[in-house]
Order: sequence, then structure tokens, then C-alpha cells
Amino acid sequence: MKRAGRYGGWVIVGMLFLAFPSEAARLKDISVFKGVRTNHLFGYGLVVGLNGTGDGSNSEFTIRSIVNMLERMGIHIDQDKLNQVKPKNIAAVMVTANLPPFARVGSKIDVTVSSIGDAKSLQGGTLLLTPLRGVDQQVYALAQGSILTGGFAAGGAAGGGIQKNHPTVGMISRGGLIEKEVPVRLNGKKDLVLTLFNPDFSTVEKIKEVINRALNGPYATCLDSGTLSIAVPDTYQERVTELIATLERLEVVPDTVAKVIINERTGTIVMGENVRISTIAVAHGNLNIEIKESSKVSQPLPFAPPPPRGSTGAVIPPGSGTVVAPGGSTVVTPDSGVTVKEEGQALMIVPAGVSLGEMIRALNAIGATPRDLISILQSIKAAGALQADLEIL
Repeated sequence: MKRAGRYGGWVIVGMLFLAFPSEAARLKDISVFKGVRTNHLFGYGLVVGLNGTGDGSNSEFTIRSIVNMLERMGIHIDQDKLNQVKPKNIAAVMVTANLPPFARVGSKIDVTVSSIGDAKSLQGGTLLLTPLRGVDQQVYALAQGSILTGGFAAGGAAGGGIQKNHPTVGMISRGGLIEKEVPVRLNGKKDLVLTLFNPDFSTVEKIKEVINRALNGPYATCLDSGTLSIAVPDTYQERVTELIATLERLEVVPDTVAKVIINERTGTIVMGENVRISTIAVAHGNLNIEIKESSKVSQPLPFAPPPPRGSTGAVIPPGSGTVVAPGGSTVVTPDSGVTVKEEGQALMIVPAGVSLGEMIRALNAIGATPRDLISILQSIKAAGALQADLEIL
């Protein structure tokens, strides 16, 4: 349903998505095997080659980074001459990347470069060799290369300028080189642990039955609402990768809780297929208040004499309703009009067991707007007739 309604001077567009019957999902789409995960890497580096859009002279950490880099290259700079270092073509940045599971030494990954100083743009810059570390402070990758920002920024001396996209964050495609692997060994494992993205007791029980049926034995055991333990069959002891691939392709229909999501800022309503309501009567009306402002202008007659010296304002004869301009002056007077309109809706009785989708379609048929639906749903929940969790964003 897509409908527009006027509310408080704003035009609200709301959408209601009605759920269709559930379809089976692959295990790889709703769960993950323990140990098969991505690891985050980060590092601090310098971007050089900028066209005057780097950090300003007040970025002390950038200046010290430049000095330290030059010191390692055998170029010494006295401490009393640090103010002569101008970093306008250099920017201090944080470099982040994701280390995928089973990544090997020599593989390349994408890295993201983000300015941490007052640089205006990283366009055209080159990231110097930067070590990327994990949470254990070990270096797992090295990053270097030309930065692609996908945008630009330019400005004039008077303060005007133009900007496209976000020029202080860029990416280096395949700019990170893996130097250390995260050890993950699958062959020889006696059991696997499967974790659900959305824990649910009914769903985890269904997954257990599907896995045991596929492996022809009681190999899967539920540990809690979001975790299963799978014993590796003897025939798969040295072929655990094949076992995981087989399990990932299994399909199951996830069970979901009855929930209604409401975003009042945008007038959006999203609900699940299991939402039900008890017997209830609903009546809803709208109160519209419209205030119009206009101005009336009183023009003097042709060849009217000028107003007397010291005369101010307009003279309004009592009961005439006419504005008279004293001495031939032009007068503008405001005029306000207030209109109040209340729209009534017929009383609708909803029997027990009717789905919320059917009730929404009925309300939509009588002209209810998304704002009306939000108010009605909140009232039904307050009355205890909505058999679902109502969540307001």
C-alpha cells in the first residue's frame, strides 16, 4: 500500500509491506560456523602528493609523523625548526581493512583510508607503506597505493566552494597485502558449532531435524536458542570442508516472532505474517485545522490629497468593515481565516483470529492514511488486542 496523507503541514508517504507465506532459506544465509569469520585490521599512515588539500600547520601529530618518517630515512630535522614543516600536501589518515577467513599470505584485500586531521580532500594522494594490525597488535597486512575518493572539493579565497561526495575518505582497491595468516584448521575436527544470526528456539529445532535427516543420524544437538553442536561423522573426518558445503546448502523455514515495526517519522509500517488480533471494535476520525493568512490593500481615490502632517495609521469607521486611508495613503491590513473540519469514520468490528493484514486492507479501503494506521495500531496494542510485539523506531 502506498498512500499520501496531509498531516501537520507535511506530506507523509507511508508503505505497508504485507508478508507472504514463508519460504525456505539456506543455512548459509541464516547462520555461520564458529571460527569462519572476518577479522578487522587498522593502522595509522600518511597520504602524500595532495594538491594543497592536506592537514594545516596546526596538526601537530601530522608534523611529528612527517619528522619521524624522515628520521628513519636519515634526514634529521632540529626541534626548533618544526614550525618550518608545512604539511599542506600531506594528510594523517587511519587505514582500515577486513581480513577474510582462510586468507593466505600474498593475497590482496581492499583498504579504506580516512582522514583524521583537517585535510580538505584526499583526491590524488598516495598512501605510504602502512602496517595493519589486529586487536592482538600483530601485523597481518601492509597497505600502500593510490587513493580513489570518487569525489572532489574546491573552494575560493572568499569562502565559496563546491564539493561532490565525500573527499576525505577513499579506497585503495587490492591495496593491502596479507603478511600473516589467521590459523584455522578444519580437517580432523570432531565437532562443528553453528550459530544463528537471529536466535530462536523453534528455528534451531528445525535446523537440528534437517541436519540429522541429511546425515542419517543424530549428529546435531541444540545447545541453546542460537547454537547447535554438530558431530563430524567418521566419513567426513578428513573432508570437513565438504561437510560444511553440504550443510550450507540445506534449506529450512525460519520461525519468526509476531512483530509490528512502526517508524512514525516516515509513516512506515512493517509487520510479520504471524500477527493476529482479538475481537475489537475500531472507530477513528480526523480533525483538520486549516489557517489561511491573506492581506487586503486599501488604495486611495485618484487625485486624493496627501495625508495630514503627523497623521499615522488607518481610520476604520465602527461597524463599516471598510478600511479608509486618511489623506490618500495606501494601507495593507492582514486577514486570517480559520477552518475546522472533523472527519468521522464508521465503527468497524473486527472478529477474533483475523490477521492484521486483512484488517489493514479493510482500513485502507475506507481511506485510512499511514498516520491513521499508526494511531490505530497503538490503540489496539494498548487495549491488549494486538497479539504481537509493537516496536516503535
